[in-house]
Amino acid sequence: MCLFRFKTSPKMQSTLSKTINTSFVALFILLICSCNDTKTSAYKAESSGNLNQLSVIITNEDWQDSIGEKIREIFAADVDGLPQQEPKYALRQIPPMAFSGFVRKNRTFLKIENSEKTGHQILLDSFAKPQFGIVLTGQNQQTIIEELEQNKNSFLEKLQETELKEKRRRMNKAPKKVEVLKKSLGVSMLFPSAYRYAKQEDNFFWIRKDIRNGSMELLAYEVPKSTIERNGDIIANVIKMRDSVGKNIPGPNEDTHMITEEAYAPYLFETEIDGKFAYEIKGTWEVKGFFMAGPFLTYAIRDDKNDRYLILEGFVFKPSSSKRKQMFEIEAILKSAKFQD
Repeated sequence: MCLFRFKTSPKMQSTLSKTINTSFVALFILLICSCNDTKTSAYKAESSGNLNQLSVIITNEDWQDSIGEKIREIFAADVDGLPQQEPKYALRQIPPMAFSGFVRKNRTFLKIENSEKTGHQILLDSFAKPQFGIVLTGQNQQTIIEELEQNKNSFLEKLQETELKEKRRRMNKAPKKVEVLKKSLGVSMLFPSAYRYAKQEDNFFWIRKDIRNGSMELLAYEVPKSTIERNGDIIANVIKMRDSVGKNIPGPNEDTHMITEEAYAPYLFETEIDGKFAYEIKGTWEVKGFFMAGPFLTYAIRDDKNDRYLILEGFVFKPSSSKRKQMFEIEAILKSAKFQD
């Protein structure tokens, strides 16, 4: 074995020592940055919780008092357009001391805290993913109630967007093919493969899904602008249109078909779908000449480019049962509509 030994001058030794020290410093900084990046991108557990369920983190005393009453008034209000009373959100009260560990993984939550500062903060994916949280603070009951009242529309809108997004994420695991809709109507929608095409003719589509003790139905078709806008009476025109199209939806007996319930006028709202103006109509359908009824949701989307309204509708038949879950699925499907260029 041969060993070589080099002699170095003091100047060379000093230079080499500085180079080594500099390398160690750079390596140390790199390790620190790597640790920080690891913390920043730390894995977050998957959130849990049913759709349209909201955990409310609040003391038992406040939950039973006026703050709890205001929360229930806002978040558990009845859903428009259903034949029976059903709340927007199922509320679950959790004492602050219990909001830890697995409980923090709840997908949506509202947390009430006492603080010198009145306000609120929106938290996204803080303890799990996906997760949406609202932390609302105030000095006393009055300031907290005022903060809830002033921001209720914003809270409800953000919660609704969160729930629709989550519903579509779940539906996207097994979507139905929609090429035929794209080709005929120039639109796509996201809906589960459990649905089937029951009728396809003359740009009219009837899509169905069987459920326990009932069914869920989707309709897609187009009408000229004048069908909706004639005389400016939107509700009357929509009802006339629905009743005409309802002849394609037969009832259980001969000479029976779907119509809009005559006893109550539908709700009418204005909204947007895929950046286009749309009328949102909620009401109750029934079968003419037969005892069958249920809720419906219709979107009349104005398509100026093609001089038409695209009509997307869904309705549920599920007698003597809750229909909130099914109508929410229909809303998520219809609002997923995307126009093709």
